[in-house]
Amino acid sequence: MKNKAFDKKTIAILRKYAAVADEKSVLQPEQLKLMYKYGWFKIFVPKKYNGLAMNLPEALLLEEQLAYIDGSLGWTITLCAGANLFVGYIDKKIAKQIFSRQKVCLGGSGAASGKASITDDGFIVNGFWKYATGAPHLTHFTANCTIEKNGKPVLDKNQQPLIQSFFFKRSEVKVIEDWNTPGLKATAGHSFFVENLYVPKERSFIINAETATHDDAVFQFPFLQFAALTLAVNTLGMSRHFLEESNAIIKKRKQAKKITIKQYDYSNKLIADANNKIEMLRTKFYEAAEAAWNELLIKKNIQAKRLNNINKLSVQLVKECRAQVAAIYPYCGLSAVNGKTEIERIFRDIFTASQHGLLNYPGV
Repeated sequence: MKNKAFDKKTIAILRKYAAVADEKSVLQPEQLKLMYKYGWFKIFVPKKYNGLAMNLPEALLLEEQLAYIDGSLGWTITLCAGANLFVGYIDKKIAKQIFSRQKVCLGGSGAASGKASITDDGFIVNGFWKYATGAPHLTHFTANCTIEKNGKPVLDKNQQPLIQSFFFKRSEVKVIEDWNTPGLKATAGHSFFVENLYVPKERSFIINAETATHDDAVFQFPFLQFAALTLAVNTLGMSRHFLEESNAIIKKRKQAKKITIKQYDYSNKLIADANNKIEMLRTKFYEAAEAAWNELLIKKNIQAKRLNNINKLSVQLVKECRAQVAAIYPYCGLSAVNGKTEIERIFRDIFTASQHGLLNYPGV
């Protein structure tokens, strides 16, 4: 991972506060300070707005490494950086005003659980949305709504209810602190709602290559596959961390004579095999991402078969990671299920992330 941020000191600080963040269910100021310093919420924001403007393969490596450092850290950055991607679909004047700020951070929900009624110069929005990752530090909340006019649904070109995305100022929403999960606790994915909120039309957008307002290639990359890739690398990074920790635990168990040499060799081989299986899929996964990205740069389009391959490999990689983690955990001993251990936190994070449905149903 060629990122100057990842010196030993930075990793040590981020991991030092991971347990506290988990216990308090919110990322700590020391972590956020580094996140803002290195611009990790602005991975895909254009450089003219002081963003990193990373290409997608490079960003995937970064997000994998962040999740390897800590699950809540990586997940929060991934989802908030993904929401900050919306800079590419909104009016340039508004984008400059909002995204030039160092601490800008969008986040919200992809569920269309709100309604937006068209007015002469904007919308009146009502809705309730769950799972706004990073809620405590969001500057703006994003949400999807079905569109209505004169009390009737507006239909799209396929005669389906029209759905548009919106972003609200933090002062315009009410947050309900209801995030209560076994893992990814510090992501603080609380619910939020708005009531009869007037939203100017400039704060509505559609996530589509055809409606992009900026030229960067990442805004032309299909959002479904973008989401699949970025979520998959989080499980990948957390699983690498888990296997590293399990290897250290098993070595300590041998040294403490809690397991025999044969038992150690058996456990050690299981971990080595797990790493090899994951690494094989990891290589294919990144090759697929790179091929799709390069095709987009050269041909301005990505073949359907490449997009389908990304879906397939993302699901396979995540399932293999979860299977290997579940297979190795029983060999770590009772101390590994103590609520204060790092490996127990990683396990909780991985299987909380598993509840995101995008990577559970291949081809469905």
